[in-house]
Amino acid sequence: MARKAATTMTAASKKAATATGKKAATAASKKAGPTVTAAGKKAAASASKKASPTVTAASRYWLLKTEPGEWSWSDQARAPGGVGPWDGVRNHQAMNNLRAMRCGDRCLFYHSGAGAMSRRVVGVVEVAREWYEGEEGEATAGGAVDVRAVGEFQKPVGLAEIKKAAGEVDGMKDFALIRQARLSVMPVPVKIWDWICEMGGGFVQDGEVEDETEG
Repeated sequence: MARKAATTMTAASKKAATATGKKAATAASKKAGPTVTAAGKKAAASASKKASPTVTAASRYWLLKTEPGEWSWSDQARAPGGVGPWDGVRNHQAMNNLRAMRCGDRCLFYHSGAGAMSRRVVGVVEVAREWYEGEEGEATAGGAVDVRAVGEFQKPVGLAEIKKAAGEVDGMKDFALIRQARLSVMPVPVKIWDWICEMGGGFVQDGEVEDETEG
């Protein structure tokens, strides 16, 4: 009898201890939960804020001018991996625009020149490396970004055609390509980017023709 009673007491004790332990654990969890969750949310938010500068909501668009005799689309496309430095810019405003570029931003590749027929957008490149300054004596010493060839337009879009659309395309009248003829690096509004890509018939990328309206 004594052994059975002892066993019964032990079972009851275990059951009571388990119930008490679960109740205590639940209470502790409820009490500690909000504090841990709040701290977790705060830490996550802080981490998100720190990481956000490297993750852009959408790429920005630019236009880069180059003399084809110095650096043409063919030169860009033949560069290793299609990547080359965009250097030699000295204008303060143009340099600031280069500094503002981020990896993944896309740029219209524009051939400038003395003849009206040579002034045209011929393709698209994207920023592969953000602003940096090379060693003294290097071409990039004054600062540069690296750009990668994305695709060549099916047909070039001439400056005359762009000017002609000034009264038709929203924002074209104020486009820097028209208003600041000597500026070599400039931002491109989305609507103008879409229009130029459409007029160019899309561009070849990895052997395929991209959709004409893609920005």
